[in-house]
Amino acid sequence: MTETGNAFVDDSFARYVGVELIEAGDAGAAAQLVIRAHHLNGAGVVHGGAIFTLAAWTMAVAANSIQPLTLGLSATISWVRPVTGGTLTARATQVAAGGKVSTWHVTVTDEGGQTVAVLQGLAWCKRHG
Repeated sequence: MTETGNAFVDDSFARYVGVELIEAGDAGAAAQLVIRAHHLNGAGVVHGGAIFTLAAWTMAVAANSIQPLTLGLSATISWVRPVTGGTLTARATQVAAGGKVSTWHVTVTDEGGQTVAVLQGLAWCKRHG
């Protein structure tokens, strides 16, 4: 899927990691990551960095669906369930916006719909407010 004017839709790092966009627009986005062997850490579970990449990139696409050139200010992630394979899905929604800063919530789930991680983030827009 592509969205005109959203620079993050064709992000080369996300593509390299294997993140794929499912939907974007209306202050939200969803993306998936099919887990491969290179996504696993030494303990045999999906590396936190892979999950963070999925969640943060999904937030970036969602934020840029509202206003182009929106960049992350901060993000905090909680990994709540280990996963060893399958497909992960991230869904980002805007929680609040004021001036140049917006607040985002991203939930990452496994194929069974169970929460794997939750990301809370702030984004800043140069052209907003």
